[in-house]
Amino acid sequence: MYVLIVGGGKVGYSLARRLADEGFDASLVEKEERMAKRIAEDLEQVLVIAGDGCDPGRLEDAGIARAQVVAAVTGDDEDNLIICQLARDTFGVPRVIARVNNPSNEITFKKLGIDTVSSTTIISKLIEEEATIGDIFTLLALKRGKLSIVELIIGPKAPAADKMIKELRLPADSILATIVRESHIIFAKGETVLKPGDSIIALATTDSEMALREALLGKE
Repeated sequence: MYVLIVGGGKVGYSLARRLADEGFDASLVEKEERMAKRIAEDLEQVLVIAGDGCDPGRLEDAGIARAQVVAAVTGDDEDNLIICQLARDTFGVPRVIARVNNPSNEITFKKLGIDTVSSTTIISKLIEEEATIGDIFTLLALKRGKLSIVELIIGPKAPAADKMIKELRLPADSILATIVRESHIIFAKGETVLKPGDSIIALATTDSEMALREALLGKE
């Protein structure tokens, strides 16, 4: 099966690496030339093309005509929509999948018959099923739903790097729910040590979001 990925950010890179490791024929289109070059050096088994995924010519260069699946996973919902419509309507790709960054856009994609993956929706389900339900519902009740789902990536010099969660001075109105480390999901506990490169999914009130960011990442 040939899979074409558009977008070389963290999602696109991880997807390309995993597909290649599992023996799929995968290519990736990334708009930023420097990033495309770096991905090509890291993933020798993946064809990487630098260019705009909304450009039909670049998609043709990537072999979209023979793709069974196109996954548009850029950080821009409008671009992902255009890419999926081009893939399906112009090139006749059997299945198109779009990353949706803003959950409110999911309805639009679905009305157009495009399969979607929303990290916020997935994370919410994970939180509902696995996190401390009592704590989350208490927080919701106290703050009447004025919450944000926040994603933070721990840098090597971040205050939280290589520290246990219980050692951090986190805002009272916040909960660290999950940690995405490479291809693994870790549910946060007090003894969990945060590592550089970890993607942290947290719940925080709108008033405490900035304090949470500073506690984990430091002041920008």
